[in-house]
Amino acid sequence: MEQELASSLLETAVNEFARLPGIGRKTALRLVLYLLRQEPGQARQLGEAIIKVREEVKYCQVCHNISETDVCDICSNPLRDKGVICVVENVKDVMSVENTRSHNGLYHVLGGLISPMDGIGPGDIEIDSLVARVAQGDVREVILALSATMEGDTTAFYIFRRLAPSGVKVSVIARGVQVGNEIEYTDELTLGRSITNRTLFSDTFTAE
Repeated sequence: MEQELASSLLETAVNEFARLPGIGRKTALRLVLYLLRQEPGQARQLGEAIIKVREEVKYCQVCHNISETDVCDICSNPLRDKGVICVVENVKDVMSVENTRSHNGLYHVLGGLISPMDGIGPGDIEIDSLVARVAQGDVREVILALSATMEGDTTAFYIFRRLAPSGVKVSVIARGVQVGNEIEYTDELTLGRSITNRTLFSDTFTAE
């Protein structure tokens, strides 16, 4: 049974912190008590930073990565290879791949994976916009850097089928990323090698 706090303001603050992923009520209470011990200006800075990031950070109109402008810094960088698109599940995966320094192309953030059990179908993630990007004719290769899970494999196969008529090269990162692992939890060296040693997606059929 949860213990009620003496202050209604404290109770409200703890409840709001506890709504964050990975934050339980005890941790939320510690965070709120920590803020109460700080100078008022520090708490105000935290609040303003949260409001600012929520109101001013948007999603890139091209790749759906987070951005402060309509087109993100990666998509607008003239030094990036616009002929290669690395497809990832979420924004955290973009950061993971970037940290490997093994990819100098662009990205496409799906915003999820196909998962019928969770009611997520192809129309619920950014697959149509990927097909549209490839249809423009400037893309040579699409790298599928998705988690080695059932949902990741299902999504990869669906994308491969959708892109097949375009004739674009579709590759998949090497299985240095172990089956069942998610991209964001894979160390940079392993992920970098997996991207460098990627193979044609069609070859995975014969390999299996």
